[in-house]
Amino acid sequence: MGVGGVARQDGAILLIRRGTPPSEGLWSVPGGRVEWGETLSEAVRREVLEETGLEVEVGEVAGLVERIYEGFHYVIVDYFVTVLGGALQAGGDVREARWVPETEVEALPLATGVAEALREFGVLR
Repeated sequence: MGVGGVARQDGAILLIRRGTPPSEGLWSVPGGRVEWGETLSEAVRREVLEETGLEVEVGEVAGLVERIYEGFHYVIVDYFVTVLGGALQAGGDVREARWVPETEVEALPLATGVAEALREFGVLR
């Protein structure tokens, strides 16, 4: 089980570039695996903080996605999150973290299904 945090601010979306498989080198929303004993919202807060340095408040479920790669099968619950504080910086297994203007998101090398999911969640047009 995995979680992700979908954050928007001033017409931009918070994205990270993965540093490890699957999707190494590709852009996605911050998130990762739920640890034993963790609630989904706790996992979202931890993952976003670890990967971006930002503290967030977890809101409503944005949607569910399923990703199947060689050796990996994830069911991911993505949540809308609001940034409360912190300083944006890549951390954990992330190469880069940044706010990407909505109009520039699809120009990036995105992980499989990210653009489609963001459109489904109403974040991209």
